[in-house]
Amino acid sequence: MAARKKPTLDRRRVVAEILKQRGDALVVVGLGAPTWDTAAAGDSPLNFYTWGGMGGAAMIGLGLALAQPKRRVLIITGDGELLMGLGSLATIAVQRPRNLALIVMDNERYGETGMQDTHTRFGVDLAGMAKAASFRASGTVYSAAQLKNWIPRLHRQAGPVFCDIKVAIQPAPMVLPARDGPTLRNRFREALLGAGEAYR
Repeated sequence: MAARKKPTLDRRRVVAEILKQRGDALVVVGLGAPTWDTAAAGDSPLNFYTWGGMGGAAMIGLGLALAQPKRRVLIITGDGELLMGLGSLATIAVQRPRNLALIVMDNERYGETGMQDTHTRFGVDLAGMAKAASFRASGTVYSAAQLKNWIPRLHRQAGPVFCDIKVAIQPAPMVLPARDGPTLRNRFREALLGAGEAYR
């Protein structure tokens, strides 16, 4: 196997930089570290945390993007979570939501089950898969300079956009948002639709 670059980006800083420019974007978050990272960057009622729904973040984000075509939808998830639902890449590409960006925080590990290597550690190219599925844009980020170039694309480029961001495995303190599913669902609906419409 050819020599590969070592992931060095700090995941918490990466997520904070991405979300600085979110505006009124809707954010769907995969379980585990992406949840802690997103909450640490600033909890928002427009964040939808999936908690234990492993493999579902991309498809939840797709449904939201199709239902709310005038709002930008960012999906922030991990490599292990996406690997569990790779078929979502094909479905998203076929639906071609212009308002969707799928961001993978790729530390090449299953962080929730003991830091075992994921397939990306052995060369599986998630951005290559997204490109083959016909995402409008896809790429892999290793450096701060590359990230700086990608952030505007995540927020404004016509989607679907895919970005695999290689991050280091160093842990960060947990920052826990609410864990109750109905509470998260209800606050998200109210923030998106208004209290009067959320319960119709």
